[in-house]
Amino acid sequence: MTGALTSAELAVARRARGFMPPDEGEALAAAAADADVGLGPFLEVGSYCGKSACYLGPVARRLGTILYCLDHHRGSEENQPGWEHHEPDLVDARVAKIDTLPHFRRTVHDAGLEDVVVALVGDGPTIARHWATPLSALFIDGGHGEEPAHLDYSGWTPKLRSGGLLLIHDVFTDPAAGGQAPHDRIYRPALDSGSFEEVSASGSLRVLRRV
Repeated sequence: MTGALTSAELAVARRARGFMPPDEGEALAAAAADADVGLGPFLEVGSYCGKSACYLGPVARRLGTILYCLDHHRGSEENQPGWEHHEPDLVDARVAKIDTLPHFRRTVHDAGLEDVVVALVGDGPTIARHWATPLSALFIDGGHGEEPAHLDYSGWTPKLRSGGLLLIHDVFTDPAAGGQAPHDRIYRPALDSGSFEEVSASGSLRVLRRV
C-alpha cells in the first residue's frame, strides 16, 4: 500500500485523463479513507473523464460503499472552445458539443471500478433537488464559474451528514494562481456558515468536516 491506494491503483489513476495533480489525487484518496461510511455513500460533482474516480473508487470499495459520479458530460465553461482547458478531441462532431461520457466509462472500465462507481448523467442542480440519500463524503470539482460553483454548494452540501467530509478542488487564495469561484462560492461559504471545520489542505484541495 502507498497511502490510501496501492501502487498499482496509483499508477492507474495517474494515467487517467484529467487535470488533477498526483499529489492532490493522493491527498483526496487519503482524506476519503477517513470517511465514516455509516453515514452514507460518496458522491463527486464533476467527473470529466474519470480521473478522480480512479482515486476515490478504490477507497469506496475498501470501505464497503459506492461512489456516485455526477456530471452532465458536456464540459464546464473552461472546457469550451476558445478556453484554456478545451480539448478538441472530446467534441462529438455529430452534435458539435463536448461529450466526455464515453471517456469516463472507458476509464472506469479499464480501472476495474464498474462494480463500485455509479454514473449520474444530468444537470447537477436538478438531480440535487430530488436527491434524498445522505452522504458521508462529497467531492466538489464541477463548473468553476460563479453560478455553477454556488449551485454545487447550495444544492449538495445539505446532503452531507454531520461528521461527513466536504472535499473541494481548485481552491486558490491568490487570484494569480487560479479562478476564485471554488474559493469564494464553496470554501468560504462553508467555513463562514459555522457548519464546517477545516481538516487539511494539499495544494488546491481543501478537506472540511461538517460539525
